[in-house]
Amino acid sequence: MSEKTSTSLVPSPRRLPAVQNDDHKERYKFGGEEQRFATRDEVRKFLPDILGRVLARIWIDPEFHADFSRNPQKSLEDNGVFLPENMIIDFQRQDSDRPRIVVFEQRPGSKFKVRVLYLQLVMMAGR
Repeated sequence: MSEKTSTSLVPSPRRLPAVQNDDHKERYKFGGEEQRFATRDEVRKFLPDILGRVLARIWIDPEFHADFSRNPQKSLEDNGVFLPENMIIDFQRQDSDRPRIVVFEQRPGSKFKVRVLYLQLVMMAGR
């Protein structure tokens, strides 16, 4: 009989290209180069793709997950993604298998926040 083949749906983290480099301090470019968003429309148009990559990295990289959990805004900025000053990122359900990232807009002098968008990691299997 041939060598045992894995039937796992998810490969071992050691085999994923995103974690082959052990230098976790190296900047991970979520958008290819530095991204500076100025308006709500830009955030709505381009940030979901970046946050999807962030959620994927959180899933496979425990050190990045810990950094992002402590300070999501700084973590994005350290990786070249800058939001407008009136935008706030909230990382919810950090310790669940369905984490959620919510982006809020807060007008200066106001205590109210308006949700701009959110992304949540949801895994589905189909047949």
